[in-house]
Amino acid sequence: MRITQLISKTLREDPPEAETASHRLMLRAGLIHQVAAGVYAFMPLAWRSVRKIESIIREEMDAAGSQELLLPSLQPMELWEQTGRRAAFGDNLFSLEDRRGRSMVLAPTHEEVITNIARANVQSYRDLPVILYQIQTKFRDELRPRAGLVRVREFAMKDAYSFNADEESLEQSYQAMAQAYRNIYRRCSLPVLMAEADSGAIGGKDSHEFILPTPTGEDTVITCPSCGYTANAEKAVGAHAGSAKEKPKAELLPLSEVSTPGVKTIAELAEFLEIPEAQTLKAVFYSADDQLVFVTIRGDLEVNEIKLKNLLRCNELRLATDEEVTQAGLVAGSASPIGIQDIKRVADPSISSGSNFVVGANKPDTHLRNANYPRDFQVDCLSDIALAQPGDMCPHCSARLEAIRGVEVGHIFKLGTFFSETLGALFLDQNGQQHPMLMGCYGIGVGRLLAAAIEQNHDDRGIVFPTPIAPYQVQLVGLNLTDERVKEAAEQLYQELWDQGIETLYDDRTEAAAGVKLNDADLLGLPLRLVVSPRNLNNSVAEIKGRQETEAQLVALDQVVAEVQRRLSQ
Repeated sequence: MRITQLISKTLREDPPEAETASHRLMLRAGLIHQVAAGVYAFMPLAWRSVRKIESIIREEMDAAGSQELLLPSLQPMELWEQTGRRAAFGDNLFSLEDRRGRSMVLAPTHEEVITNIARANVQSYRDLPVILYQIQTKFRDELRPRAGLVRVREFAMKDAYSFNADEESLEQSYQAMAQAYRNIYRRCSLPVLMAEADSGAIGGKDSHEFILPTPTGEDTVITCPSCGYTANAEKAVGAHAGSAKEKPKAELLPLSEVSTPGVKTIAELAEFLEIPEAQTLKAVFYSADDQLVFVTIRGDLEVNEIKLKNLLRCNELRLATDEEVTQAGLVAGSASPIGIQDIKRVADPSISSGSNFVVGANKPDTHLRNANYPRDFQVDCLSDIALAQPGDMCPHCSARLEAIRGVEVGHIFKLGTFFSETLGALFLDQNGQQHPMLMGCYGIGVGRLLAAAIEQNHDDRGIVFPTPIAPYQVQLVGLNLTDERVKEAAEQLYQELWDQGIETLYDDRTEAAAGVKLNDADLLGLPLRLVVSPRNLNNSVAEIKGRQETEAQLVALDQVVAEVQRRLSQ
């Protein structure tokens, strides 16, 4: 491809609307064009990268025994109402009516349709297991699309679905998909972390995210540098610093009341009494499907609302309003579970990681010293609901956990039988008995993967494309192309490279200055740059330079193609 034929143009300045490095660089390099908020066109260079990613995905999915198909983006609303996911997706679901007034959905995912296909085509255990996949457009009406291709309203996704007869078979399919994902990211030269995750609106039980580390990522994973335990912040479990594992409990002292005028927050309480926040217990009030819930957790920790929502099995979880707290007879800022009985009480095990805590006295401007569980109060449910933090002890070894930010580039779930039971996807076992199929689902956001790769691989000059997904392998730059010697040598080299199957982008602009061409080459970030110039031709050489190298190498013209092949094969 010649740059003079390329429709997209590079930009000299950063676009003001760009929020992240990948968004900024993809716009500057002419890889994408914004059509509307959260809606982008892939320009030719980006589309070449996307096709390479898709090719790698297809090869690995096929090697894992999956079958590719294509499902419709337009789906009847009644399918989503039948599974109850119309409410679960809420306003994120694009909906419309056809000319006959029937409600339709622009699919954000395809569990409902694929389950119907399995119901129609799988009759017996002999038909199982089966894994079906597609690369298809998805639609989600995100409230705040952001970061270019990272969070958009229309996007391409590879989604796969497994159907199995039993848990052992489902585990085999799940592990096959996990390995296929590892292979995909490895072949794309992307060092991805596989993290335990929450299943979210899709439901299910076992779930893992694949996170590409980058400081500007919107996701956080908690990981152990010693044993490799990794989970996202919504799922991670840690033995909190200052826990009972680290120090023995002190002698339990009797409760005593202390005046705390004007003290409302844990920080204020710790400062007023000159104690660490870990020596207090925090009361947090939630409304779970309109039922008030009293949550108690150690004062230096935060409630993980995903864990709490899963524990309570509620559809809606939110912080209770001041009015709801007051109507329940509770005193915000001075509340504790001591003496509370008529309200659902949930607590984190951290209430036992220490002793003689300071808690609210359930009356204004007053707290109690030396509160201990279970001596002084009871709870209805004791379960891990704390947000894991860097510095906590790993639940599997004694190392300290670390936090890493990144972008989610894949997610796999064990769905179980929810969809198959709801939609009647049943099979006959060896004894002629009917059972619902066990399902798994497995997704990769293709455009997001490209954006994440750029987010991780760039410098202050531009993109640094991983070779396997770069739109072209080589950028050939001709300097002073009005010189016939340069033009002839560059044209010949361009043809020789393509004759050997080396994908080459040729900057054949005659009016662009040398600095502009070299800056654009850095911005586009192809793996290798070749420069043909009058000075080099005087010595019958060309410059070759890797995108991340600081110095160019001079190579004889008749050896350039061989040197390019050698470098690309490394």
